[in-house]
Amino acid sequence: MSKPMPVRALGLDFGTTNTVAALVDPTTPGGARSLRFPDGDTVHSVFRSALDFWPEGRGRDRRIAVEAGPWAIRHFVESPEGSRFLQSFKTFAASPSFRSTNVHGKSFRFEDLLATFLAKVADHVDPAEGPLPRRLIAGRPVAYAGAAPDPAVAETRYDAAFAAAGFDEIHYVHEPVAAAFWFAQGLTRDATVLVADFGGGTSDFSVVHFDVGPQGVRARPLSQAGVGIAGDGFDYRIIDKVVSPKLGKHARYRSWDKWLDVPAHWFTNFARWNQLAVMKTPETIRELEKLAAAADDPGALEKLIEMIEDDLGWPLYKAVSEAKAALSTVEEAKLAFHHGSIHIDATLRRTDFESWISDDLIRIDEAVETAIAASGVAPGEIDKVFLTGGTSFVPAVRRLFVRRIGEARIETGEQLLSIAYGLALIGMEEDVERWTVRETPRAA
Repeated sequence: MSKPMPVRALGLDFGTTNTVAALVDPTTPGGARSLRFPDGDTVHSVFRSALDFWPEGRGRDRRIAVEAGPWAIRHFVESPEGSRFLQSFKTFAASPSFRSTNVHGKSFRFEDLLATFLAKVADHVDPAEGPLPRRLIAGRPVAYAGAAPDPAVAETRYDAAFAAAGFDEIHYVHEPVAAAFWFAQGLTRDATVLVADFGGGTSDFSVVHFDVGPQGVRARPLSQAGVGIAGDGFDYRIIDKVVSPKLGKHARYRSWDKWLDVPAHWFTNFARWNQLAVMKTPETIRELEKLAAAADDPGALEKLIEMIEDDLGWPLYKAVSEAKAALSTVEEAKLAFHHGSIHIDATLRRTDFESWISDDLIRIDEAVETAIAASGVAPGEIDKVFLTGGTSFVPAVRRLFVRRIGEARIETGEQLLSIAYGLALIGMEEDVERWTVRETPRAA
């Protein structure tokens, strides 16, 4: 009796910053490849996790237009007035307190945002890819970002969005496990691997033992740990230290006969990409205008209002991220941001940056220690460390693993693609349920 053909599956790594979708392809190294998104003379393999909404038409013909990924960024850059640009919205996935956000008079829940995003991803897929599989293997973090995250809430929202996108079989796999599965395809002997996956909102760690035999690679997950800190958190430190002080962070305002500090929550929210996306409301602007009118430095707070009203989150994000990335290879980098009355020029030093993220590094290191301790494997028994995700390039992050495991055992590769590749490969496994995790009962 012939062996049944495995069901095709789509591996989806929906990330805080970037999204990658992948299919199994035996003709490519590693056995998988990302979906292609043609864009003129460019073909994207990584799709930015961003949405841009804008109104079109008038009266009864008025509608809300939307774009996603590189197309959303392009529209926002070319036509910022009237645009509602959202990025890092994944960080709301597990937040019970996030009910919805208002976009040009229409309420969008998290699942609505994700379903809208997925629909635009599908619109931009190369037609040559053909019909996409209805089986979805989606990555999920070990620990969700945000305050008091609820994984069951996130899963319920994901289920709704993926079903709306047309997937009729949905599985979830921890992201570092997927990265480990892809990495293991290149192993030639048994190995115990520590995988560190650094995303935009979370850092996840998994220890997996792989047995390499005649039937291929078999895996046995040993432990997992995670923390809601990653690339966006590092960006926050730069904004908090360099940008926010120029926007009134240390200003004071007069209330009756007292001088009070401007509430810190304005700058905590402003420096978080996901919160910045929902700050543009009439109520927020009115409150900030009142503070500016009573402040000892009204000009600084007026710049904060300008930042919010003009939807400057994306250009600021780009400038901060580029400066942060530069610090991975040089000791000093320039941060330059200019728009209207806002002029920010600063020299960032790697030593300062590392001091700003020192508390974050401690929490990341503690999560790594938790993963290793729970595995029952001594650090000296870990054969390989696989680092994936953009934050793995940060020298201070890499040093955490060098100190624990040693430089010779650290490997990197396909930092933005490995999770999606692993998800697609897991989707072809006969015992796919062995790899999956679920917080809520599967819908009938």
